[in-house]
Parts: sequence; C-alpha cells; structure tokens
Amino acid sequence: MRAVICGAGIAGLALANRLRHRGWEVHVVDRAPGPRTQGYMIDFFGPGYEALTAMGLQARLRERASPVEELRYIDGRGRATVSVDYALFSKALNGEIVSIMRPELERLLRESVADEIDLRYGTTIDRIDEDRARLSDGTALDADLIVGADGVHSRVRSLAFGPERGYLRYLGLQTGAFVFTDPEVFERVRGRFVLTETLNRQMGFYGLGEGRVAAFAVHRSTDPKLPEDPREELRRTYTGMGGLVQRALEQCPPADEIYYDQVAQIGMPHWTCGRVALVGDAAYAVSLVAGQGASLGVAGAYVLAERLHAAPSVPEALADYERRWRPVATEVQRAARDRVTEWFLPTSSARLLLRRWGFRAMRLPGLDRLLVGPLFPKNHQTVAELSA
Repeated sequence: MRAVICGAGIAGLALANRLRHRGWEVHVVDRAPGPRTQGYMIDFFGPGYEALTAMGLQARLRERASPVEELRYIDGRGRATVSVDYALFSKALNGEIVSIMRPELERLLRESVADEIDLRYGTTIDRIDEDRARLSDGTALDADLIVGADGVHSRVRSLAFGPERGYLRYLGLQTGAFVFTDPEVFERVRGRFVLTETLNRQMGFYGLGEGRVAAFAVHRSTDPKLPEDPREELRRTYTGMGGLVQRALEQCPPADEIYYDQVAQIGMPHWTCGRVALVGDAAYAVSLVAGQGASLGVAGAYVLAERLHAAPSVPEALADYERRWRPVATEVQRAARDRVTEWFLPTSSARLLLRRWGFRAMRLPGLDRLLVGPLFPKNHQTVAELSA
C-alpha cells in the first residue's frame, strides 16, 4: 500500500511514522524549502501524548522537552502579578505533559522516520487525479491514499474540497513567534513562561538556553488580512508594553525568520473524499488558544493509521476515522471559541482580574485540580479506545 502525504509538519510526520510501522510505502512532500525553524513553545499533553507513548516515542519526547518551573504574569514594569508553580499543571495531568518548542517536536518525528520514507522538500501536490498525485516537480505517484496534512491553508484541501474561504473561521486574533539572543533577558525568564498581563495583546517569553529566548505574541485584530512585513507589524502593535517587550522588539529578526499567521479554526462537513483524507490543522484546526493543536494532530494521525490497518478497505477506514475522531476535535474547537479565548486574552480589566484570582486560587488545597481541569480538558475516550 502506498500513501502520499502533503505536509511534513507534526501531523504529516506522525502519520508517516505510523503508516510505515504498518508496512506502507510512504511519500511525504512539503512546499517549504526545508524544515521550518519558526514556531513557539507548546504544552504537549492529552491524546497526542497518549499517541506518542503508544508509538514508543515518549522517552525521546521527554529528552527534547524544556524544563518549566513557573508560569508568571508581569505588569508593564516587569513586576510579577501572578506566579503559578508549573507542577500544579503536571499534577493535574498525572505527569503526562511536557513543554517543547514546536519545531523540536517536528524534528523528533522527522528523525523517527529518517531513511524509511521518501521525504521531498520544495515540492507539493499540483493535481489529484482519482488515485494519482501529480507533483510540482513533474512526477506523478499512484497512491492508495492521498493525505492533506499541510496546515490551515491546505493545498490538498483546496484541490479536493474547494476554496479555503468556505472552511476557515477567523477568530479575530493574529499571532507571531520568533527567537532572539539576549543573555540578560534569558536570565530573567529562564525556567519560566513569562507573559505580559495585558488586554487585547500579549507577549510571552521562554529561555531556550545559551542566551536564546523564544518570544510569542498574540493580539486582537478585526481585519484578517496579514501584514506585508510581520516584523514592522509586531513593532507597531506591541510597542509600549514595558522594557522586556521592547528588548524583544528591538531584536526581532527579519520577516523570513518570524512565524506569523491568523488565529483561525477550520470547520468542514467532511474530511474525506474517495481516497483523499485530511488530518491535523488541514481538517480541524482548533487554533493556538486551545493549546491542543499539535496534540490533536498527532492523535488524529494515529487514529487514521490504525483504522487503515484494521478496516477492510481504504474508503471504509477513512469513514471510520472521521466518525471516531470528529467528535473529539469538534469539542475542543467549541471550548476554544466559548471559553478559552477570553481567558487567554481578556478584553476587559474585570476579566483580567478574574483570571488573576483564578490562578491564585490554584494554590489552595483541593482547588488545584478543579481549576486546572478546564485549561487542560481530558477526552472521554483514550486514543487506544478510539483506535481499536
């Protein structure tokens, strides 16, 4: 059996790993010239953590993880307004959570299939003819399965299901992420997630080591159009938020070294069509405010691969994958729209104070699990149950 996967990101590489494990011939293409280095720090937990454990990659995941001891919010003068021991989050999830840079998770998965798959960068799918993928490098591959794992702005989705505008739900936010080197800032944020306690815009920091700092930014914007120059947009939007933010803006790298995009969700009536399937953000982007995009990408890929192994035919496997996995993704999307966005980026002083009090209450015995639970929701079924 042969699969052609468009997208060498987290979901695509997780699917490639599992299909190769099940004996498939796997070809992965990605339009980027090489592995992406841009991205931000993520909390990786839930179904994706379960799936990587089942794939035998838990130890490697923990080796690549970054230590976090504290979540800290600061005001414009750099003073701590809220400090939360990160062990509370780990305790609530029975230790099944790691903090890891998104590009590092992608690298882990890429290395897990090294020399076992055909991986082509600078290449994408130009056309799909039933069971054949015609590539931008002029070649054509017959395939039992063609998968779009190419993100929110999926090429495969547009080819098989129609224009993006019919499926993209803009959430009124834009985000950016970059890495810069500043030993002084690194010492101030090392071992912590440091976030500005601000309305409608926020910047966060994490020390990566050797003086390097990862910066993450998100702000509200009614206009979904992306700026021509992300660096200038970040400088314009985040100026005046304190000394730490200003140091980061002064050292913001060129636009091609910045991750910048809309914060959006994808809602589709179907994820599969014939022998074509979508997985990860291409099918069910939940948005970064949900905090589970990478996790759902890995777990969805795992469920898809296991159903392809168990079902008598590819079309039956695809229908089964969608039936089992859609309720999980849909619930996370709903929660992000209804609850998480306002908690993540408050629009009023009253809501900001409510969040502050909520974090402080986590220190009280008996309230930690009660209050942490909504931030890290658990699924009713395990990945093993969904895949069986």
